[in-house]
Amino acid sequence: MRIGVVVHGPYIVDSCYAEKILNLLQDYGDVKARLGGTMGRTAVYDAGLEDKIDISQKLFPSESIDKFVHDNRDVIFLINYGKSCVTGHAFGFKVWNRCKNIPPLIQIERPGEIDGSVIAWDNSLNEFANQIAKRLNLKVVEAGKIKTELMKSEVTQARRNVAGVSPGENIFVNGLVIGKSTSKDVTLVAEDGIITEIIGGTIKKHGVEKLGKVDLTKVVIKTGLLRRSEVIPRVVEKPKAGNKFNVAFLNHAAEDIYKLKDEDMVVTVGDDTTLVAGDILYRFGVPIIGITDGDIDKVVEKGFKNVESLIIELESGYDDIIGQKIFHELFNGKEIIEIENIESFKNEILQIINDNTTCFKIKEN
Repeated sequence: MRIGVVVHGPYIVDSCYAEKILNLLQDYGDVKARLGGTMGRTAVYDAGLEDKIDISQKLFPSESIDKFVHDNRDVIFLINYGKSCVTGHAFGFKVWNRCKNIPPLIQIERPGEIDGSVIAWDNSLNEFANQIAKRLNLKVVEAGKIKTELMKSEVTQARRNVAGVSPGENIFVNGLVIGKSTSKDVTLVAEDGIITEIIGGTIKKHGVEKLGKVDLTKVVIKTGLLRRSEVIPRVVEKPKAGNKFNVAFLNHAAEDIYKLKDEDMVVTVGDDTTLVAGDILYRFGVPIIGITDGDIDKVVEKGFKNVESLIIELESGYDDIIGQKIFHELFNGKEIIEIENIESFKNEILQIINDNTTCFKIKEN
């Protein structure tokens, strides 16, 4: 049997269940695994599983499943460890709906919990799903019941309910924090593609502005922390080659940060972008220069950054203004530039800030 496994999110890896499930499935045939999502890639890297789980591409789960369908895999497993069975089942249903074809899909959800489950999204796989559930000591949940429940309440006009939320959690849309929940019942409301209200939550205007127009039926919504485990990061020190340095510019946390792991330094704009990029690039010995304004949301349990990093906190709303000046005046509108001296480059950034505001703080390690 040719088996494909799509590993979603960091906690299924941090909990060690991803590796356990991969080992179990090898009893049934040839197993190939791949993953999508930035924080999930970090978890795979920290666990040293990049030889078992392909992290070479940034793909949505449905895209990874479609690739396995194209590869003629006999069965595809989607393994996930959601905050609750409600969020996990809702996630599986959305992924199933987004696939281009009808995939031979089985979901393994929250395998270490009392409400952990196995769902055969393709009814022809019910018997195999039962076998896997018994071996993992999980219950089987009927896909039909999940579909019926979710289709009743999922999307109505320009509204979208968010399942399995707890009060006080960040609400992410396409990787950007656009608000915070105040209730367990949360609904996003959009007008002309712009999110204008969070029923059961408070909206983050700056996040919504960065997000821009969206289709509520297609966006990826997450709540809570991007990675909730406390981990020991795996750090690889890279030797410096040559006398010049490549510096990249990053102003969007949803971009593929891993493509910057071979740069010598990265300038990041925005609190969340700085936190996430600093945490990922720390593992590859890449320092950052973070342009922030103190409007930070807790998106990971604990963030790391390289000891040579420099974080500059400006007054509220100035991070984007200064970021654009740096991008146009130092980067000349390019994503990556070559410099000869990092300290001189830092001084040029500080000069731009000095020329535009006197209200800022420098946070060095």
